[in-house]
Amino acid sequence: MPKEKNSRVLRLARHRRVRNKVIGTGERPRLCVFRSLSNIYAQIIDDSQHTTLASASSLDKELREQAEKASKVSASKLVGSSIAKKAKEKGITKVVFDRGGYRFHGRVKSLADAAKEGGLQF
Repeated sequence: MPKEKNSRVLRLARHRRVRNKVIGTGERPRLCVFRSLSNIYAQIIDDSQHTTLASASSLDKELREQAEKASKVSASKLVGSSIAKKAKEKGITKVVFDRGGYRFHGRVKSLADAAKEGGLQF
């Protein structure tokens, strides 16, 4: 009998498949995106040293009030510009984009576009 697969299991399988190819280095760290039903999170990760260099989310103190008033896509734009600003402060200009198994559409796309406008190169 075939097993029933839900969307979360399928997303995690896509995520593992993509992570085999997408690796962050010191010169070009990985911009990782996670989205829950109500919030979105972004991290810049150096996989060679297993460290998080910068992070931003719609729950951050400076973004929380604006994100609560805005739609999910607008909140994603705020997070994208925030992560780009934090990356530029640390001297990071080039990253590898890890969409986390999600489709490059909607909130993920708006975060990526805002990060590109903020000065990050994918």
